[in-house]
Amino acid sequence: MSLRVAVQMDHIASINIAGDSAFALMLEAQKRGHQLYHYTPDRLAMTGNTVTARLEPVEVRDEAGNHFTLGEGVRTDMSEMDVILMRQDPPFDLAYIAATHMLDKIHPKTLVVNDPTHVRNAPEKLFVTEFTDLMPPTLITRDRAEIDAFRAEHGEIVMKPLFGHGGAAVFRITADDLNYGSLYDFFAVTFREPWVIQKFLPNIKHGDKRILLVDGEFAGAVNRVPAEGDLRSNMVRGGAPKESDLTDREREICARLGPALRERGLLLVGIDVIDGWLTEINVTAPTGIRAVARLGGPDIAARVWDVIEARRKA
Repeated sequence: MSLRVAVQMDHIASINIAGDSAFALMLEAQKRGHQLYHYTPDRLAMTGNTVTARLEPVEVRDEAGNHFTLGEGVRTDMSEMDVILMRQDPPFDLAYIAATHMLDKIHPKTLVVNDPTHVRNAPEKLFVTEFTDLMPPTLITRDRAEIDAFRAEHGEIVMKPLFGHGGAAVFRITADDLNYGSLYDFFAVTFREPWVIQKFLPNIKHGDKRILLVDGEFAGAVNRVPAEGDLRSNMVRGGAPKESDLTDREREICARLGPALRERGLLLVGIDVIDGWLTEINVTAPTGIRAVARLGGPDIAARVWDVIEARRKA
């Protein structure tokens, strides 16, 4: 069965294929004989209930600097696609939200992965709050008095923007940090949304584990260890990937999340766990597929396509 697969992504020329999960999914789709098309979100258009985009046929190769060939772009009714992979990177802003509304018009006749309604309704740092017993102490606010009280209770804290991504603007504030007032002012003028304030977990130095779930089931994991002198473990910020198994606590977390992910049509999800505490549920464009494979872990891209193909046959 050959599927017509459109990949909504940042332009393929701009990606780092060594770590890009969308690229891993494209390689696997091509290996299986599916027809691949490439487009960026700004090419979407809607007239009434008809959604179109200028699609380019694409061939991919696992060769840095020579990883793709694009054909001529043709404006296409997106309902003619069998599958759309929504894989553009955040920020999760109004442009991202607008794209989910457009894709709502064609899903589920055309299978959009992940379900655009639930991508829109499950921002990574908010969806996770449905599982507060699995999380470290967390406050979401921009109110100075609330943050002061939280800091007084917990001592060292982490501040980060609610819709931040890739480890950008993540700050550790110590109990006596003289920069706290200035940082509050900086956040106040930079981010209009509330912020995430969490108790600092000192064992972040041992890693922030990215666990990937496919159709609500554990599929693979990689432990991301921060670079020397940095709080952030994101691989785009210098975090080093290390092979990792799941602890009993992490298996419990996966078991708790699985039904909620399946119910929402969130087929590929990446969760972040620090020292047994769930900190984020990533549903937009979760990464880690290639890192897991490089460390000798399971082929998560193949597992994703097994699920997609089964759904298209149903």
